Parts: sequence; C-alpha cells; structure tokens
Amino acid sequence: MQPVKILEHFQNLPLSKHKGKDFLCVDEFNGEELMELLHLAAHIKQLQKLGQPFQPLMGKTLGMIFDKASTRTRVSFEVGMHQLGGLGMFMSGKELQLGRGEPISDTAKVLSRYVDAIMIRTFSHSYVEELAEHASIPIINGLTDLYHPCQAMADMLTIWEHKGRLKGVKLAYVGDGNNVANSLVLAAVLLGMDVRVATPAGYEMDAAIFAKACEYAQKSGGSMMATNDPIEAVAGADAVYTDVWTSMGFEEENEIRLKSFAEYQVNEQMVVHADRDYLFLHCLPAHRGEEVTAGVIDGPRSVIFDQAENRLHAQKAILAALV
Repeated sequence: MQPVKILEHFQNLPLSKHKGKDFLCVDEFNGEELMELLHLAAHIKQLQKLGQPFQPLMGKTLGMIFDKASTRTRVSFEVGMHQLGGLGMFMSGKELQLGRGEPISDTAKVLSRYVDAIMIRTFSHSYVEELAEHASIPIINGLTDLYHPCQAMADMLTIWEHKGRLKGVKLAYVGDGNNVANSLVLAAVLLGMDVRVATPAGYEMDAAIFAKACEYAQKSGGSMMATNDPIEAVAGADAVYTDVWTSMGFEEENEIRLKSFAEYQVNEQMVVHADRDYLFLHCLPAHRGEEVTAGVIDGPRSVIFDQAENRLHAQKAILAALV
C-alpha cells in the first residue's frame, strides 16, 4: 500500500469515536473495534517502515506511572509518543506523592490538569480503575496483576501478520492462568479465534474472565476450552504461547511453581503436536530451560521479537485513537 493510500485509509477508519476513552482491558472494545485498532497499528507500522512521519499527538504529553519494573512497556510507550509527535514522561510510583499516601483521586485530578493521558503499570487492577474513575483524561493499562491488554494487542497484530487472518486461527496457551493469559484469551475470542488454555490444577484462569471468554466466543464464532492437559491444548495449534511460571509479585512461590509447572514446559516434544507451521509466542522476559526450551524459543517458528516490536506499533495505535 502506497503512503498516500495509507493516509486515506486512516481517514476512513472510524477512530474519532474512541477519543477520550480508557484502555483498561481489551473487552471494553468489541471485536470490530479491536480490529480497527489493529488495522491502524498495521498502517502506522508501514508508514514508519516507509519513513513517512505520522504525528497526530504533536504537543501532547503522556504521563507514565511505573510501580513495576519494565523494559518493553517503558521503552515502547516513550518511543511511541516521541514518534507520534508527543512526549512520554516517566514517573516512578515510589517517587510520586502516591508513595507517601496521597489519595489516588487527588493524583488523578491533578495529573489531568498537566498531561493528556496516563499509562500506568502497577499491581492492583482496582487501583487503575479508581484512577480512571477520577481522571478526566484517557487512562491506559500498561499492566496489572489481572490484565495486560497492550500485550494482547501486540500478540493479535503478530499472529495476524504471520497468518493473514485471526478468525478461525487455533491458539494454544500453556502455563500460568495469569494476567497475560486473561487479556490474550479475551482478545482472541473477541476476534473469532479458537482458544485452548492448559494450566496445572490450581493455576487456572480467573473464573469470571473465563466465563466471559466463553460468552464472547459464542458470539464471535470462535471457541474456548480449558484443560489441564497441555498436549490436548497444543494439538493442531496454529500458534503456541507461553509465559513465565512466576510472575512479578509471586516470587515467594517460585520453588513451588517450578514443581507444579514441570510438565508444562513448551519443548520440542510438545510442539510436535502443533501444526507444522505453528508460531511460537512469548511476551518476554523468558527463562530458557523453564517454561520453554532454547530450541523452541530460538527456533525457526519463534516470532518473539516481531511480537516485542509490535508492542510499539499496537500502543501507538491505541494512543493515536484515544488521546
């Protein structure tokens, strides 16, 4: 697609309706709206590859609050705002007055007078919801213990790029039913994918989120299944996804988790059950030799660095649409 046609397509995307919205979890948007954001991300990515500037956020500032360590989230949002013509401002939660007990409501109201949007990476999802309740500007969830919606959008963009479609694609997630799994599954079923989740007993997805995923799958024509058998999940899969066994905040459980997840390592013996052209995905950081073997994550079916790059493009689309 030529640059002029790309810009024409931007104008035809009904994105103005999203201005001022929050992005706290993917199912605040329906499947059609998520696909619009993915189209925007793909076009922004193509413009960047062509060296064509796209700067709709000239003069805008994104406040970025971090209570958790970050590589991809911080760099991709900061660079993304710069490329969109704006400024990304890093703020450590410990160094803000929040760290000394200022109410979230006061922080939300004050920052709404200074910046044009807030991205927050923190622990409690209710904390982000309270921030959004009191802010008059868009709030973007950069990660909570319950959801990781920006990662899910990058995941969908990556699978779409490599498979040429999302509807009907078979996605297997193997590992912990954590925040990454929650957002991944919701995005996938909203977009009509067939999802299989394999977790050890006691580490299943949040029950309410799983129930919503089943409901969304019925409406979109996708499907949703949970099992404790990783081979059942991976059989015939077009994409195989895993994440670390011990997420941030659960470090004290590490030794127990290593034992509980021992049969859930994505290795050469497991992926032989997937489709021969399967994709391997991982949100990173990865622990080779734990949740995945080096032979799989560094092998020819791995798209983890395309996936990491797509955090930048997916988040630029979210920013361009909301701010």
